Amino acid sequence: MKSKTPSQPRGKTGPDATRSAARPRRADAVAPVAVPSRATSAREVDAAPGGRATYRHGDLRRALLEAGIALARSGGPSAVVLREATRRAGVVPNAAYRHFAGHAALFAAVRTAALAGVARAMADEIAALPTLPAEPTQAEVVAQARACVRAVGTGYLRFALTETGLFRTAFAPLTPDEAAAAVPAATLPDDAPHPFRLLGAALDRLMEAGALPPSRRMGAEFLAWSSVHGMALLLLDGPLQSTRGEAAQALGQRLLDMVERGL
Repeated sequence: MKSKTPSQPRGKTGPDATRSAARPRRADAVAPVAVPSRATSAREVDAAPGGRATYRHGDLRRALLEAGIALARSGGPSAVVLREATRRAGVVPNAAYRHFAGHAALFAAVRTAALAGVARAMADEIAALPTLPAEPTQAEVVAQARACVRAVGTGYLRFALTETGLFRTAFAPLTPDEAAAAVPAATLPDDAPHPFRLLGAALDRLMEAGALPPSRRMGAEFLAWSSVHGMALLLLDGPLQSTRGEAAQALGQRLLDMVERGL
């Protein structure tokens, strides 16, 4: 009489287990500015006993953040859902809680990345400006300072139109939980990219060049930012939605002319 072959035990599931799914779908849009990249190491796995595959230490948080950024890029702030991020990362939902306490924590991290993307768009415009000569004249110093302020606004508008999902996420209204999880700009490292810091530095430069009176410097960030942000919203959601390309750029430059004169 033949003995029955013992059945093989089923693999256990747990916080570190991954689902045998296809690699996460990558967003089709190509970012014109740098935001945290979809690192190739995010899907590297180690073989575990029983044939399981687990993320190497530290990779899962990055994979979840990158999935959240991709969701925001394609669908805006409402698309950033923790369960969907875990699905794209290829892990069970409970695995996320080792790295993010909940949706608010993931959203705060994605929002910080989106704000950094806005700042990098602004920094790219500044970096593209011609450099000053070794011994510039006062007029050249003033012109460069004015161009720097304009570059900040130009980069801001460009990001709004080309990375609309991330732009909406960067400035989305926050729930109480999201606000509690958000990282205040004042607590970021000095070298952390943030739009408000770049705008403030450009206005300081304008004041140092003698083109902005010190008496008008206080609060100038809020006036300049609200003007450019208002234009971005008009282009995205308002009566200027059909305005794109050169027409949108021309409107943006006229607005920046007004902001510069107003300062």
